[in-house]
Amino acid sequence: QVQLVESGGGLVQAGGSLILSCAASERRFSGNVMGWFRQAPGKEREFVAALNWNGDTTDYADSVKDRFTISMDNAKNTVTVYLQMNSLKPEDTAVYYCAARLMTRVLKVADAYDYWGQGTQVTVSS
Repeated sequence: QVQLVESGGGLVQAGGSLILSCAASERRFSGNVMGWFRQAPGKEREFVAALNWNGDTTDYADSVKDRFTISMDNAKNTVTVYLQMNSLKPEDTAVYYCAARLMTRVLKVADAYDYWGQGTQVTVSS
């Protein structure tokens, strides 16, 4: 069974940085799309960032543009997706989920993604 395992969450002060990682258990996502979503308490899950397999297409939520960067390491036998988060704000506090889409088009809709990780908590204090 395919698994996506996130790591790197934690508590950070406003203005700080964190990097999240998502390791895929197998390389079946070759040629497809990987993304990050987040969900704050009492809110809907929302898109954060996504990229296609070769990295030439990326998309970001307006709220994280110029602060977050998504990247992928697919050169090895496993696939790892990263989310570098800089200039963090208290409103970035949420559970962050890694997701994989078994198609080639980068989309922002959660329903378009086929596999999900268990989530990692990010808390930004003011």
